[in-house]
Amino acid sequence: MGSWWEGIDESRLLIAPDPGANENGSACLLSLRHPKSGNRASYLLCNGLLQELHWFKQPYGSWFLGDYVSEDGSLYTATPIDPVFIMLPIFEDARMKKGDDPGKFRQLEEILFVNDCPGYRHLFSMAEDCMEVVCEIKEVGSTKFFRLDDTKVLAWLLCKVSQLKQTLPALDQNYAAREEKDTLVDAVSILGEYLKEDTWLKLLCNHFKLDSLEAKTIVSDFEICPTDAGSSAGSSNFSQGKNTSEKKAGRNVKQAKKAKVETESRNIKEMFTRASRRRN
Repeated sequence: MGSWWEGIDESRLLIAPDPGANENGSACLLSLRHPKSGNRASYLLCNGLLQELHWFKQPYGSWFLGDYVSEDGSLYTATPIDPVFIMLPIFEDARMKKGDDPGKFRQLEEILFVNDCPGYRHLFSMAEDCMEVVCEIKEVGSTKFFRLDDTKVLAWLLCKVSQLKQTLPALDQNYAAREEKDTLVDAVSILGEYLKEDTWLKLLCNHFKLDSLEAKTIVSDFEICPTDAGSSAGSSNFSQGKNTSEKKAGRNVKQAKKAKVETESRNIKEMFTRASRRRN
């Protein structure tokens, strides 16, 4: 897969979808800002498919890596992510919106020029195709100017919620028995992992008349792979990231009230895992 692993000083196991055998399987590791936290995170761009890297800790397992065994059992997974999530924050900043003013139209070259994150420049052709769904566009000659549109963003988010509400009940029979309101909350909370709480998540919660506390991040054993801020996008090392206990400390206090539900249906990550095993 090209030379995306350059700069990594030890062998790691990466599980990723096969994007196809075009362009000689070229891939590159990008350092971008996570759309919710704004922290640097690692993403894999392979043949036009953007994938988010996660670190998964399996303390009681091991893996064969070539001719030797890695004893710690941890691995990395790359899962496809809609590029719109990644680009929402920089398009939001680029329009320089103030109050009721809808903001400015900008060229893609300007929007994707982020001083401390050159990785966004690799997303130029991708941004031109996918950001039309959430932006107003003006054409002057052969030049396009983009401006993020709140109404279009909300419509796009509602489509995502609808897709999740249809998908989640199919993952687990216990989950399928949940009430529609609970399924809605879970769908919004999944999207909330990639949305800033004071803007898009708030907009989504207001639309559904949900308390923002209900839409806090769901329990997960996966962690986003952060990127060393001092590394270049082409040579960023994988990192194990923050201790999972830090995430547990920030969980929604309402989880205590939902303990019985989670005991019966487990968490959403486990549902995906069981569904995947049944398919295999």
